[in-house]
Amino acid sequence: MDVDAAFLVVGEFGPYQKRAVAVLVVTQVYMACQSMLIVLVGSTPEYHIEQQDDAAAGRQELHQQVTFTEDIDSIVTEWFLVKQQAYKVSLAGSLFFAGLLVGNIVFGPLSDKIGRRPVYLTGLFFEVVFGYMTALAPNYEVFAVSRLLVGLMNGGIGLVSFVLTQEYVGKSYWAMTGTLTSMSFAIGIALFGALGYFIRPWRSLATAANSLGVLFFLLSVTLPESPRWLYSQGQTERAEEVLRYMALRNGNAANHLVLQRVGNAKAGNHGNMGTGVLQLVLHPVLRLRTMVLMYVWYACSLVYYGLTFGASETSGNRYVNVAMYGLVELPAYPLCIYFINKHWAGRRKSMAGFLCLAGTACLCTTFIPENTGTLLSVTSLALLGKLMVSAAFNIAYIYTSELYPTVIRNAGLGVCSMSSRIGGILAPFVPSMRAFHTSMPFTVFCLSGLSAGCLGLLLPETLNGPVAETLEELNSITRSRVLESKALLYEDNKRKSNNK
Repeated sequence: MDVDAAFLVVGEFGPYQKRAVAVLVVTQVYMACQSMLIVLVGSTPEYHIEQQDDAAAGRQELHQQVTFTEDIDSIVTEWFLVKQQAYKVSLAGSLFFAGLLVGNIVFGPLSDKIGRRPVYLTGLFFEVVFGYMTALAPNYEVFAVSRLLVGLMNGGIGLVSFVLTQEYVGKSYWAMTGTLTSMSFAIGIALFGALGYFIRPWRSLATAANSLGVLFFLLSVTLPESPRWLYSQGQTERAEEVLRYMALRNGNAANHLVLQRVGNAKAGNHGNMGTGVLQLVLHPVLRLRTMVLMYVWYACSLVYYGLTFGASETSGNRYVNVAMYGLVELPAYPLCIYFINKHWAGRRKSMAGFLCLAGTACLCTTFIPENTGTLLSVTSLALLGKLMVSAAFNIAYIYTSELYPTVIRNAGLGVCSMSSRIGGILAPFVPSMRAFHTSMPFTVFCLSGLSAGCLGLLLPETLNGPVAETLEELNSITRSRVLESKALLYEDNKRKSNNK
């Protein structure tokens, strides 16, 4: 039997898998706290600078001039990151996202090569270590480097943990586990806002948020390797051992569970196509999917973070604002679960529909005057757009994991996530386009959402379809699809002509 058939015997989402997935899901709370850390520890309170005769004051004299009028303890107040030094707060945030970008590139292919479990545990361990480095940083330079390293680990294990939540369970539960992962991250953002409200000193806040990682690491040590990954690598005996162990803990008898034997060369895809990221470029079907998905992920990130940065300009309690940025996403996830499992919607149409709705909401803001007191305002439409793009982003994670074979699933997710990081990096610059026209930022978000939604319709539907474990299985599945079969036929004809 293949792995999908084996999960029917083991139990697609039995008690053991529920506990394993729960550990991975709640770890997202810790990862969300690390992602949002700079928002609170980098808070800039109200201050004024006392006028002195010596205009060319040195660093020590500058400290004496600055007076903070708000009782906030942050890296700004400790290292006086104001005026000419204020850019360092944003730089620390940018370094974290730069680390995410590199982590996506490195950890995805690495986990496809050496396994999900060792990469995940190693990344989580070092993220905790570097997290304490952040809390104990003696100066800004050490703090900035620690944020880069935390981002590196965070970006890598975020992908691996997501893939593990998929590969521990049967395919019919992938949508649910993927959605729970995204919901947990959103809840983590809200909980971090509450944690910051009760723990005001920035070092204490960083320590408390990072200590959650110690608990989740200890819980994660008992997690097994992904049976799907083991099978894709030709390690069928080890895959059988993991599946039998799962069955035993689920209370099911699986003593006679035997997987179909697959050779190492076939399973590992050690052919002319190369491995890892190279396959995404050389394989005609994967190349088409990757190009479309990279733009979809880029657009999701650009619109999501662009709208988030716009919402952050609103006045009010900063801790409540941080919590709201997480809570506003929660209604998106039940919508995802409902639509992506309906045969008339599925993954493809749902993702495209939510992206188009997000773009439409942004378009509508251009027709409404600012500062209107009605329910239909620019702010409400922007929040609606964020709700829609949050749903699309969540579906993109689930959909992408189903479009790539197991042997390169992490590599594919890594490349797509890398593209989303580029969108996140560019997002802060979009609001500055108001200098050309007040509606320009929302026009950019509108065009990005609508174009990504239309482009996503080129992808195949994966609802109730088989999951490819190897490239050979992918080829056999895609022969029945018009667009991708033409790509395969073109590649075959090209290869034959070159051999003549």
